[in-house]
Amino acid sequence: MPVSLPPSLMEELRKAPGFDEGSFLAAHANDQELVSLRLNPAKPVPDFDQCEKVPWCAKGRYLEKRPAFTADPLFHAGCYYVQEASSMFLQHILRHTVDLREALTVLDLAASPGGKSTHIASLVSPESILLSNEAIRSRAAVLEENLIKWGTPHVVVSSNDPGQFSRHIHCYDAILVDAPCSGSGLFRKNEKAVQEWSLDNVRLCSQRQQRILAAVLPALKPGGILIYSTCSYSVAENEDIADWLAAELRLSSVRIPVEEEWGIVESLSENKKCYGYRFYPGKVKGEGFFAAVFRKEHEAEQPLRRNTSRLRVVQKNERAIIEKWIDHYDRYVFFSEANRILALPGALEDKYARLADGLYVRMAGTAVGEIAHGELVPDHQLAMSRLLKKEIRPVEVDRETALKYLRRENIPFINMEPGWALVKYRGYNLGWIKILRDRVNNYYPKNWRILKALDEL
Repeated sequence: MPVSLPPSLMEELRKAPGFDEGSFLAAHANDQELVSLRLNPAKPVPDFDQCEKVPWCAKGRYLEKRPAFTADPLFHAGCYYVQEASSMFLQHILRHTVDLREALTVLDLAASPGGKSTHIASLVSPESILLSNEAIRSRAAVLEENLIKWGTPHVVVSSNDPGQFSRHIHCYDAILVDAPCSGSGLFRKNEKAVQEWSLDNVRLCSQRQQRILAAVLPALKPGGILIYSTCSYSVAENEDIADWLAAELRLSSVRIPVEEEWGIVESLSENKKCYGYRFYPGKVKGEGFFAAVFRKEHEAEQPLRRNTSRLRVVQKNERAIIEKWIDHYDRYVFFSEANRILALPGALEDKYARLADGLYVRMAGTAVGEIAHGELVPDHQLAMSRLLKKEIRPVEVDRETALKYLRRENIPFINMEPGWALVKYRGYNLGWIKILRDRVNNYYPKNWRILKALDEL
């Protein structure tokens, strides 16, 4: 339905760079929903080959209408992520600011629900490590779920306040701060954001954004990149923050080339002439978004503190059990934590030890499973990951059976030798079942199950 915009916001917007009131109001009067998603390059599917591409993101696609994503097993398999198109601009920024072929250390500071983290995980090299953080622990669970489904092994999930990263002096090559904001850019998608918006809230958000940025900046390496973004139109949360970053934290603005036909507005902050990139509905095919990029200069790099890895590496007998499950076994280090065996790319062991120092870590690498009675009880993370050997016993199912499995219902008996098997839909992993002599046990995670009845999907 058409959106009623607060008069005080419209007054602000008329002073904002590149604002066109006519196209903006027309976009907010249009009740047609804009739907976009981003494909997982590690789990390619042809379903969206004919869809319009998001111009600033190679794997971004626009859909003509919103399907019932919950009813698509490929969504649960992590083959794509439903994401707002404007925020996919992150790919364009990274490709123009860092060498994605190098072994990078990246922090996504406010990462939930995981759109930007899954994007970064697909873009960086396998030798890189991504720390995805969400300070609000109730929101960190969905971040963890989405990253598990995405299936990349070089990700750590934490739940910490920004100030706790200040001990990671000069640790990160790139830091993304998708800051908490007043949310005016999402008015078309979120009626609650309209009701909660006020100039007082804009001021409070601006102050909070400054505190967050000041707290995390010591963790950025000299020469490193800070990406600051919001879903707000307010200058106080965007260009004014850019001025503050340049003046108070002595960061240098980085200009990002954009194509004119994309409709993105390049802005300059009032005092320090920092570059910013504004996305206005009506000019771009996307929601409201702002991004600015900075490089850290003027600071001598401090030597890294060496952290001795305290990981309990698995024993020889444990390695023999898990080796038959893992593809390219020799590329990973396996360690035990709280009875679970975890796998990290071998090159990242020392980096992980340093990143985990002083942080509450929810997830590190890939959980392989637990060893009980001399056998591996495989973890759901292993089913979703790239680590799993292709020849692990598959059970290919149709859509109806896949949805029953995802609802954690009993599925029809499968006449196979007893033991673990991998449920697949169109060749993509959904999770584990255990075949017994007279039944099949469903091991799909309880907290992830589809709650709607099949006839409602």
